[in-house]
Amino acid sequence: MSSTVGYEPKTQSSADIESSEILPGQLSDVVKQSLPKHVAIIMDGNGRWAQQQGKPRVFGHKAGVKAVRRAVSVASQLGIESLTLFAFSSENWRRPDKEVSLLMELFFSVLQREIKLLHNNQVRLNIIGDISRFSARLQKQIDKAQQQTAGNTGLVLNVAANYGGRWDILQAAQKLADKVAQGEIESSDLTEETLNQQLCMNEQNEVDLMIRTGGDYRISNFILWQAAYAELVFTETLWPDFNEQAFKDALAVFASRQRRFGLTGSQIEEIRAI
Repeated sequence: MSSTVGYEPKTQSSADIESSEILPGQLSDVVKQSLPKHVAIIMDGNGRWAQQQGKPRVFGHKAGVKAVRRAVSVASQLGIESLTLFAFSSENWRRPDKEVSLLMELFFSVLQREIKLLHNNQVRLNIIGDISRFSARLQKQIDKAQQQTAGNTGLVLNVAANYGGRWDILQAAQKLADKVAQGEIESSDLTEETLNQQLCMNEQNEVDLMIRTGGDYRISNFILWQAAYAELVFTETLWPDFNEQAFKDALAVFASRQRRFGLTGSQIEEIRAI
């Protein structure tokens, strides 16, 4: 993965944010070219945010839903193609049973409440991860939400639920192993591309920018393959406080970097001069 940085977003009032909204068609070509096509966010800090307010942890998770709305709104406005949010990792099952139950109920209610808004704004919902461990009721709601937005042509919103990067790579390898065992392909046919085709989000661009809120400097088993060349941005801001301006600040950090993909800086400048 590429270079990392910690940054602190500028503060901005709600009025300032509303007045600064820009539609994709109003952006200059230079700005459009500097924006990432695929952004992933590790939404960390809900529990600590709630504790700072003297509230139960679930209070922070509910506040975090508002931050999700803001992030989806910014991504849609700027014409970003894919936004992937780490909602519930495969390791999160280790949390107290009560918190896990409350998270599952919150996930269900958010799907019910938000899906109409997503659909009206042409957002396509895509849940990635092993949902077989969820209740039949929640699985049915996930399927309903995905089907309702399947034909939308705007932002693709990937929500990682019971997801782990190692799980993703393992399940892809298992699918290929089955194909080899059944004689559909030879082991010599296995390539990075054939493995990639079995991964979650294989039809989307690789992740360009990964953001982690909450002050930790690690990627926590999140989309390991898809973020191989992602720029990493870390902030101390807790997820419920991650507002529109904070997102735009992270995008500005991304735009300021030189992405070389193995080339030297002089080679990049030579390409730019063509």
